[in-house]
Amino acid sequence: MEKEESRKLAAIAVNALEDKLGRDIKVIEIDEISPLADYFVIATGRNVNQTDAMVEAVEEAAHKAGFEPDHVEGHKNGNWTLIDFKGVVVHVFDEEARGFYDLDRIWKDGKQIDPDTL
Repeated sequence: MEKEESRKLAAIAVNALEDKLGRDIKVIEIDEISPLADYFVIATGRNVNQTDAMVEAVEEAAHKAGFEPDHVEGHKNGNWTLIDFKGVVVHVFDEEARGFYDLDRIWKDGKQIDPDTL
C-alpha cells in the first residue's frame, strides 16, 4: 500500500472510531522504525459491545472506501482486536488491555500524529 493510501485509510479508521465514541485515539507513524506498517491506529472502548461496534465500524468504513483487511485477530474476545490492512494496523482495546499491552510506550519511537491532521 502506498503511503498516501495508508494515510487516507488511517483517517477513515479514526473517523469510524470517533463515530463510535472510541476514546484515547492515537495515530503512530511507524514506517521509519518498522516494516510492519506505515501507521498504527490505537483506540479504547469501555466494554465489549462498544469495542465490537468500533471494530465493525472500521471494517465497514474501510470497505466502503475500497480497503479490505488482510487479517483480523481477537475479534471475539473483546479485550484487543487487531485489524491489519498492511499499511495500517488498527488496534481496538478495552481499558485493561490497553494499559497492559501499552503499545503507546512500546512504539514511543514512532512519530505521534494528531488524528485531526490526517
